[in-house]
Amino acid sequence: HGVHGVRGEFRMNRKVYAIRVAVVVLLAGIAFVWWTTGPGKGEPLDYKSLKNPVPLNAQTLAAAKAIYEEKCLNCHGETGKGDGPEAMMYDPPPANLADSHHVHEMTDGEIFRQISEGEKPMPAFKKQLTEEQRWQLVHYVRSLASKQP
Repeated sequence: HGVHGVRGEFRMNRKVYAIRVAVVVLLAGIAFVWWTTGPGKGEPLDYKSLKNPVPLNAQTLAAAKAIYEEKCLNCHGETGKGDGPEAMMYDPPPANLADSHHVHEMTDGEIFRQISEGEKPMPAFKKQLTEEQRWQLVHYVRSLASKQP
């Protein structure tokens, strides 16, 4: 029984070890999923229904224009037509923010989502700009579209 007993015990320990590893991996996976999609996470924000909490006034538009000139003008252009100095580098090209029909079809929340989350090739700005700055830009984008016929 000597050698066979040790080998049998070793096989049993390997099985127990494998089961323990599998349980740990399973629990870690469950914890990860809960952590990434748990309360307050993973549920898509209903951007479409969001209303702009920032008042529309001269100060808001001035602040937004400065942000636009720093972060957006190179691609979207001075008047928002998607003709900035870097626009030709991108495919698809930058959106024409001066397209009043397109912009006015979108809710404030949808414009805010685009600024916040981005969409290739446009980067997301939610970590670069505050929530207030992004809402200011929503007003500025609307102002670009309303300047066009």
